[in-house]
Amino acid sequence: MPTLLPLDSDNNVIPAVRLRDGGAHAISATAVSGRNSTAFNAETRIVSLIATGPVYIRFGNNSVTATSSDHYFPEGLYYDFAIGGGRVKQYTHVAVLRADQDCTVYVSEKE
Repeated sequence: MPTLLPLDSDNNVIPAVRLRDGGAHAISATAVSGRNSTAFNAETRIVSLIATGPVYIRFGNNSVTATSSDHYFPEGLYYDFAIGGGRVKQYTHVAVLRADQDCTVYVSEKE
């Protein structure tokens, strides 16, 4: 049966998610790659992103950087991403790079 619920990195449905207290991040997307300054919580499996302008994104560790060769993420789209856990190494950061003009990427950790 199709679902609108998010999937974890092992493609298992996550039955319910809620916003994690202290898990809100705002990242400035400029001509230089930026990333969240605080790592995602070790228990976080899903993050949601929305950007006020088009950006390129890349998930990784505390040294991840985004380039124009990374995934394009459009303005105004609210989207859930699985960031690992279980048998898959968890990402701790997301890097962003503006695609057009400076903007902000809002990230919400979910549990």
